[in-house]
Amino acid sequence: MKKFFSPDTIRLIVPALSLTVLLIAVFYLQPRAMSYTGLNLLFNLAVPIALATIAQMLIMTVNDLDLSMGTFVSFVACVTATFLQATPLLGIVILAAAIATYAAIGVLIHLRDLPSIVVTLGMSFVWGGLAVLILPAPGGQAPDWIRAIMTSKPPIVPMAIVASVLIALVSHFLIMRSSFGVVLRGVGGNARSVERAGWSIVRARAAAYALAAFFAILAGIALVGLTTAADANIALRYTLLSIAGVILGGGEFVGGRVSPIGAVIGALTLTLAGSFLSFLRISPDWQIGAQGAILIIVLGLRLLLNRFEARRTRR
Repeated sequence: MKKFFSPDTIRLIVPALSLTVLLIAVFYLQPRAMSYTGLNLLFNLAVPIALATIAQMLIMTVNDLDLSMGTFVSFVACVTATFLQATPLLGIVILAAAIATYAAIGVLIHLRDLPSIVVTLGMSFVWGGLAVLILPAPGGQAPDWIRAIMTSKPPIVPMAIVASVLIALVSHFLIMRSSFGVVLRGVGGNARSVERAGWSIVRARAAAYALAAFFAILAGIALVGLTTAADANIALRYTLLSIAGVILGGGEFVGGRVSPIGAVIGALTLTLAGSFLSFLRISPDWQIGAQGAILIIVLGLRLLLNRFEARRTRR
């Protein structure tokens, strides 16, 4: 019983419960969604959102916050639909340079003790400007191999769900089971202790940012594979969605407390929330507010469970 109500367990129970309740509600409102095609349509855009959420989670693991996530994913989408499609080698070089830039941002934030919110907010204008220069108007074309992967139809379970499970498992092993993940969470929890143990905080932060850029690049590529084209503003909402997904999945802004599996479940919940609100015939103008209300309700539930666990521990 003690193990069942541990903080780590609560971080998984709450997002899983919220996703289950939302899924039941969707099936009740639209029974036809309870099929292979229906599930595929419901979670069609879940993969890029889940990848962006994992990228944001990596930044939050070291107690930082990336406000350029949406514009960076949009930039990657523009590169994918143009350079990666026409001249793949040049596209790969550009994306590799983007990863190196992200790592340099992490180093700069640490060495100069700058607030990550300010630096990444400034970088959002840089990524947005580059995206407009690459693709001034919506267009481009998804590379055939990306389109083939994102539209493939595995048996029994839709591609979106299979990919989400793989993302959750890989990120869980990377962050929760590997020594690299222990160091990153240590930097977020107690950087001085990690430094005393002989680990370089600068390298750890640079690695966290570089890995976050890698997952964000996968998000942009996956998004183009689904939409077949790109736009400089195609993923602007991903900044808030990625932060909400991490928090909804049990992560916290400080202390290196994150849950990769919970983050993916949070991303799936936010994806499903849009369809649920559409089935309720709620105007798109109100849907963002309604998604915020869902987030607040889930966070309130998590707070109640945490308080229950704290009281039980005292006894």
